Amino acid sequence: MAYDHADHADHHERGSELSEMQLRVRAIETVLAEKGYIDPAALDAIIEAYEIKIGPHIGARVVARAWADPAFKRALIEDATRAVRTLGAINRVGDHLIAVENTPKVHNMIVCTLCSCYPWDILGLPPVWYKSAPYRSRAVSDPRGVLADFGLQLPADTQIRVWDSTAETRFIVLPMRPAGTDGWSEDKLATLVTRDCMIGTGLPKRP
Repeated sequence: MAYDHADHADHHERGSELSEMQLRVRAIETVLAEKGYIDPAALDAIIEAYEIKIGPHIGARVVARAWADPAFKRALIEDATRAVRTLGAINRVGDHLIAVENTPKVHNMIVCTLCSCYPWDILGLPPVWYKSAPYRSRAVSDPRGVLADFGLQLPADTQIRVWDSTAETRFIVLPMRPAGTDGWSEDKLATLVTRDCMIGTGLPKRP
């Protein structure tokens, strides 16, 4: 069958919803698969994990459940690793997940001073600023100033606790439930939970 490049280009312009970058990635993926350098099935599994099983939407479900279910909240504080597994969340990074709870008098913030240890199985990939040297150093020496840089002004009498992640131990902040959410479903509560509020550099969205 004759191949008409003009016809193909016209079809591409009219029919493809992929960006130029996405098309390039698709082409590279095809070449690598044909040469046997990657396993398409394994690649699909990784993509599916990040879309469904890994990411801040998982952490948001955890927080929403803790807000709505006192028994789950107690379990989360006692053993976060076990609690998140009951929701079907995977735990491949770090052997120990700890949930730290914000209160009107205590605000928690997470950092990794050595590198960028992060609970990516429930929060997704760490943001660029989390891995930066300024954040890693100032979060310990000037946490209130760092929070101010994020637009978070806390009362002077609020104690700020900074938790240093390691390769074995990761943390998630359990933020305070926003007022005006009585009777909300877990799904609706989860829409208020942001990645930053689970790191401690932000607050949940307001209803």
